[in-house]
Amino acid sequence: MYLTLRHSLMSAVCAGLLLVGAPAATLAQEEISEEHLAAARDTVRAANAIRAFDDILPLMADRTRTLFIQSNPANTQQIDAVVNEVALEMAERRPELNQLVYEVWARRFSIEELKELEAFYETDLGQKYSRMEPEMRALSIGAAKQWGDTISTEMVTVVRERLGQSLQAPDASGGATQSQ
Repeated sequence: MYLTLRHSLMSAVCAGLLLVGAPAATLAQEEISEEHLAAARDTVRAANAIRAFDDILPLMADRTRTLFIQSNPANTQQIDAVVNEVALEMAERRPELNQLVYEVWARRFSIEELKELEAFYETDLGQKYSRMEPEMRALSIGAAKQWGDTISTEMVTVVRERLGQSLQAPDASGGATQSQ
């Protein structure tokens, strides 16, 4: 369950980074009003939508640590210290990511829509949904994968059977059809 949730989180992070990066370049010319950004910020905070990105820096630090330790295991202590130092320095840049997320939301929802979403997320149901959404997504992805695996296996079996039948069926001259 934890690995599925972690995989789902990483998928969400990657998708989120793609969503954040792509429109930033193409829509950089469009100016977003302060009111619109404020509505997006309030909605994102009410939805706890940024918490999915809380693990980005620790995951990057772990990968970086692993990369350097694999290359030079004798310097593990020094590598740990430097990676931790750099990660803490980079944590100061988190507001940049938050701002990009606010812009993504502001570009996709009107101020009125953002206010409606914020109102929903401030309800008990909205808060429950916000807490359960990562688990629900992970479980849904797992269910879809399991269903896809089942359908794939069944499809291969049925196609194999039908091909076997059609290849054994007699042709018009009375002989069996040959495969090419």
